[in-house]
Amino acid sequence: MNKKFHPLIWFLFIGLSVIGIFLFIVPVQSPDGLKVPIALLANWLSSNIVSFIHWFAYIVFIISAIGSIVMHFVPQSGKVTVFDVLFRTHLFWTIMRVLAVIFATLYLFQIGPEAFTSENTTGLLLNPDGGLVTMLFALFFFAGLLLPLLTDFGLLEFFGSMMVKIMRPIFKIPGRAAIDCLASWVGDGTIGVLLTSRQYEEGNYTAREAAAIATTFSVVSITFCFVIIETVDLGQYFLPFYGTVILTGFILAVIMPRIYPLRNKPDTFFDGSSPEKHREDVPEGFNPFTFGLQNALMKAESNKNLLRVAQGGLKNVLEMWIGITPVIVAFGTIALILAEYTSFFKILGMPFEPILQLLQIPYAGEAAQTMIIGFADMLLPSILGADIESELTRFFIATVSVTQLIYMSEVGGLILGTKLPLKLWDLFVIFLIRTIISIPIVALISHLIF
Repeated sequence: MNKKFHPLIWFLFIGLSVIGIFLFIVPVQSPDGLKVPIALLANWLSSNIVSFIHWFAYIVFIISAIGSIVMHFVPQSGKVTVFDVLFRTHLFWTIMRVLAVIFATLYLFQIGPEAFTSENTTGLLLNPDGGLVTMLFALFFFAGLLLPLLTDFGLLEFFGSMMVKIMRPIFKIPGRAAIDCLASWVGDGTIGVLLTSRQYEEGNYTAREAAAIATTFSVVSITFCFVIIETVDLGQYFLPFYGTVILTGFILAVIMPRIYPLRNKPDTFFDGSSPEKHREDVPEGFNPFTFGLQNALMKAESNKNLLRVAQGGLKNVLEMWIGITPVIVAFGTIALILAEYTSFFKILGMPFEPILQLLQIPYAGEAAQTMIIGFADMLLPSILGADIESELTRFFIATVSVTQLIYMSEVGGLILGTKLPLKLWDLFVIFLIRTIISIPIVALISHLIF
């Protein structure tokens, strides 16, 4: 390395990055099975605030909606304020924030049609006993404050130059994304989406790269995979189930960035600029290790003001609470109502029946109905398929539901709430393509196991 760094900078890079790896990536044993520490912290907080968090969320939704409406009538000044960041948004997203208030009002006060007051629709998101939003508010609090440990002190820069020769040829994404992908696979898909979104906004990923990472690696946690396989009463098959998920996920990660719609995303950064050269290319006089180390230490040096980093973390928390959770509630409620009270997803699933018959999946008609409904919520296919007599079919349904990856009640709604360059149509097309590619792979493995 050409530059000498103060021991404090070495500590910031090594010490804080190791803490970040432990919190977000290293699974530890808990009463609920293996979980990453950040999820345990979120579980602890959510269990202590469960009695009032739904009302806190409701107040946040109201503030989010009113603030967004007001900002449409306030002229934008030359300087971007924190109010601009939190509340100045497109009319469509303002409408989503208003819808979140309406849906939450109907559910929390139990007024209006059953579709909006049911525990199977809005209740899955806002249930006072621990709906998704309860967990997300707690997760966003810790993730917003602690994500800088992964992103701001050189860890991504260090691994970027060493992993680039693996990640770019295979997955068409930067080497630094290796940590991002690992946090998603081992930790949770929501953590991966938040990390990807932040990296995109900071100019570390292009639109194409960010879209590919968010929709390819943001897999549900290992813990939730246990829930899914237990739902279909096949807990004894967890290892072949998760092995099939990993194999299918790897194949999809190779294919998806190379085809529509991800391939068509612009290779430009968040500010519209184009990368003249990949930042992770190793210049003359360096090897991948020394170049990565120098980049890491320079990054740590630029963030040695820890108070400023902490302030940025708090701003991240507010952005997640005010900008993302209302969108999840709005989209999630609509999707769950369509799944629960209409034949929308069943009709969309009908074309899959002859395909499943061709692949000799028992009870192909019942299985076909579960193929599209997962777009609303990841657990719905397994719930609907739990009573099917064939173990092969239940295994098939459970595995495909995880490899589909895009669920509007969680990852999908979260993506739409961020600034990632993905629209609702993009997410549905990606979900559909992932489903079509997964079906023959999972069917083959299911027949080998059963």
